Amino acid sequence: MFKVKTFGMEIRPMKTIKELAELDEGVNKFISDSAIKRIISVSDSLTTSDSGETIGIVRVVCYET
Repeated sequence: MFKVKTFGMEIRPMKTIKELAELDEGVNKFISDSAIKRIISVSDSLTTSDSGETIGIVRVVCYET
């Protein structure tokens, strides 16, 4: 069965590397803690403010159990 899990993270100026590392850790923990047979895809999308500034990231993982 295919499933989809979405992760989100706020991005703040000058802290992006730390926030991306935390997002990676959260996704990796989910993968290792779940009975996942295969990762189908991983996709990132940025969210922006009205002024066009990047304010967040959404990571979607499609996987098979």
